[in-house]
Amino acid sequence: QLLLHESGGGSVPAGESLRLSCVASGYRDSTYCMGWFRQVPGKQSEGIAFISALGGSLTYDDSVQGRFTISRDASKNTLYLQMNRLKSEDTAMYYCAAEATLDWGRCRSGTEFTFWGQGTQVTVSS
Repeated sequence: QLLLHESGGGSVPAGESLRLSCVASGYRDSTYCMGWFRQVPGKQSEGIAFISALGGSLTYDDSVQGRFTISRDASKNTLYLQMNRLKSEDTAMYYCAAEATLDWGRCRSGTEFTFWGQGTQVTVSS
């Protein structure tokens, strides 16, 4: 059972930065594709950034391309999302998720993630 725990959310003015972290625990001998999703109340969640199991491939939603950076530190079992030049429309609950797959196409589709964190709130004031 893979457990994910996000942190780093908060309230910031537009234009500022935040870095989200997601610590993974409870796994063994599996390689996980990971991603960041966000959800606003009343709307479907959207996948905004994905990183392949071995870290060699990245992809971003157009809404965050050029402002957000996804990365992972295998030695710390941690996934990161560096968010720069935040906008009010980035306000959402942010979740990290993981799926045990080496298939990049399956990973970047964002549709088959099994393991989810509890979320961390990001609020950006204009």
